[in-house]
Amino acid sequence: MQQLSEIAKERDAMATMGRLSSAFEGIASMRIGQIKDQVLQSQNFFSELWQIYSQIQVGDMFNFGRHNTDEIPIDKELMILITSEGSFSGDIDQRLVAEALKHYSPEKNDVIVIGHHGATQLTQNGVKYKRSFATPKKDRDINVTPLTQEVQHYRSTVVYYENYVSLTKQEVKSITLNTAVTDRGKQVAAADDIISEKNYIFEPSTFDVVNHLERSMMSIMLSEVILESKLAQYASRFRANSGAKDKANDRLLELVMYFNRGKRHIKDERLKEIMNGLRNKR
Repeated sequence: MQQLSEIAKERDAMATMGRLSSAFEGIASMRIGQIKDQVLQSQNFFSELWQIYSQIQVGDMFNFGRHNTDEIPIDKELMILITSEGSFSGDIDQRLVAEALKHYSPEKNDVIVIGHHGATQLTQNGVKYKRSFATPKKDRDINVTPLTQEVQHYRSTVVYYENYVSLTKQEVKSITLNTAVTDRGKQVAAADDIISEKNYIFEPSTFDVVNHLERSMMSIMLSEVILESKLAQYASRFRANSGAKDKANDRLLELVMYFNRGKRHIKDERLKEIMNGLRNKR
């Protein structure tokens, strides 16, 4: 009887686990849809900024918003690694760190990491990072200003992030930030309105406006790769919860079968006792 009671407890626990996994699976799916909408809005806003920027930019180079500063950029490549905050992301954080370290050299690179899990991975590999940031908890209005300010100090920046391919597939990608911005801009259609110093007044100066636009577009690109990484993380969670739900449901079916079999066995034993008692009376 005690064994049957233990089976019942495990059965109830598996049923609860299946319901929780299903709920978390649904939340992850909902967040994926919301972030996709956010990325689309971000891309549209970038296009609007680029249409202005392309008409008033000073020179052909994307200059990280440094046109009117005397600061000499650090002659290193900044590496930004975007990972998850916890370890519930499968193996993609490990793969991302491993890919970044293939190209890492202490003499040539400084590292900034987003996400506690990535920071832990770097520490375990003996890599010192310059700064770390927590993975944004919100999926909207992500503040990337501290990151943008760091980027402005370097001549070049490469970003490693987790790319969402599908619910079952996520991969590691990297972009060189200034190249990514200019390549995105080349795909933007020209604006209908002509924007120049002939028909507009730029305050406090054209250089300042160009700097602001470059910083804004950098912020958009950084926000997008963070959102893309969060998409991959949610997809990983979706897959993990889906797997947990399936395992819990499979185990639940087994336990229900064992429980019912146990109840039948008890009934059969009682029936035998009754029949034996009747025979003994005869």
